[in-house]
Amino acid sequence: VQLQASGGGLVQAGGSLRLSCAASKRTFSSFARGWFRQAPGKEREFVAAINWRGDIPNYADSVKGRFTFSRDNAKNTVYLQMNSLKPEDTAVYYCAAGPKMSSNGKEFNVWGQGTLVTVSS
Repeated sequence: VQLQASGGGLVQAGGSLRLSCAASKRTFSSFARGWFRQAPGKEREFVAAINWRGDIPNYADSVKGRFTFSRDNAKNTVYLQMNSLKPEDTAVYYCAAGPKMSSNGKEFNVWGQGTLVTVSS
């Protein structure tokens, strides 16, 4: 497994979770990274992306101001801090890596296995 996502769980609305995605290879430190999510019965959607340096994040409008994407290249790990969670944030969250920072999942060629986030009302 090249990307290992963790940190999902059950949380009440208004609560917080932090997702992590560890890469098995140091080469991913030079890749853009992304988070996407897929809710039951819905298509996968973009959540956030970040450039290889970690200084240019990009967020979907639905999570802007609530989620923070960061990375620690020394640890080959990225993080998604999710605050003020809403029931509509319930989904399987997938981390991804690719050569280009994008909101389009097709630009990412390596995907993790997903971690489930459930937000209760």
